Amino acid sequence: MKRFLETGNFAITEGAILAGCRFFAGYPITPATELAEAMSLRLPLEGGFYLQAEDECAAMHLCIGASLGGFKVMTATSGPGFILYADPYGWALGCETPMVVLNSGRVGPVSGITGAPGQGEFYLMRYPTQGGNFETICLAPNSAQECMAMTVEAFYLAERFRMPVSVLADQLITDGFEDITVPENNDEMAEMGFRVWPREICQGPAFYPTTDALDIPPVVLGHNTGALCSDWTPTEEGYDIEEVEAHHKHAYRLIYKVRNNRDQFNHLFEKKFMDDDPDLVVVSFGTPSRVVNTAVGKARSMGLKVGALRLINLWPFPDEHFTRKAKYLAVELTWDGQLVREVQRAVPKDADVHFLGSCGDLPTQAGLIEAFEKILKNEPLSRKGWELEEW
Repeated sequence: MKRFLETGNFAITEGAILAGCRFFAGYPITPATELAEAMSLRLPLEGGFYLQAEDECAAMHLCIGASLGGFKVMTATSGPGFILYADPYGWALGCETPMVVLNSGRVGPVSGITGAPGQGEFYLMRYPTQGGNFETICLAPNSAQECMAMTVEAFYLAERFRMPVSVLADQLITDGFEDITVPENNDEMAEMGFRVWPREICQGPAFYPTTDALDIPPVVLGHNTGALCSDWTPTEEGYDIEEVEAHHKHAYRLIYKVRNNRDQFNHLFEKKFMDDDPDLVVVSFGTPSRVVNTAVGKARSMGLKVGALRLINLWPFPDEHFTRKAKYLAVELTWDGQLVREVQRAVPKDADVHFLGSCGDLPTQAGLIEAFEKILKNEPLSRKGWELEEW
């Protein structure tokens, strides 16, 4: 294995290449520009291709075309670019086209602050396109090393589920320098828990089968497959059709191939100090979880019965972690509160749910412990002017 002091963008690039990515299309945007730059240097050395598109919408359409040509593909952006993926993301979902989509979150709305982290695309990762009638898979790492691992995992899931899979990082992860270990062979990849699924080619005729089964090779155009691909409602053979019953069948597959096979990714979470039924469960994902874990450890040393739950697979939302009737605190890099809404929905009736959110700045350990103490004493939290939003 090799060790580097490098950024999350570097780690994502290496993870994608390890997973077999050989095509990347993107458009420069902070804080994902360095990922595109790294891909432009690395892919030609691996027999792959890099294309800079005229915008993010075109970049994802290019990736769809390359995936339909048989390549493992990836694109990357930040929030203002991710919203431009809406049309091609629908194509990729509806046509069951494998690819990996990286979103490095920054403060919004719109352009916001390019050099500050945000998590405002939490819901956008679930509903990235129009029309509904689909499910998405989204993984959220909290370090550069885990960015590499989740990128490899995203390619694995994209191939098996035959769909785009998103990785939601943030500016601190992709831009920050950390110690990174890169495996150099298959044995080392297996030792690090990396799973790789080869690209295969669907030979038909059931190109869009009415089933929740996995491991059906994706549609590839050419290669004498006779395959068809369109963004309209398809028959099982891939022909366009204007029949509601056909769309019922198609929607069933797009939804239940994910919901009925969650065992493939619902092990992706982290729990700390959760074995003794804590009175307060602190829920987070991404970079804030690192401060949360430190604060919870400190709180434990102070005698506070607090536990930490870090979500890695965000969608489908893992309701199974929220069965206990306890106090909950959602910590996230938004002011409006998004993760907290799903916690409120998932917890048992009458569970006590609180929120601590900020824009661009990580919470402090002292501030978190203060919130823990107030919640455990049944004292109300309140916003601190423009600095912090607390419920």
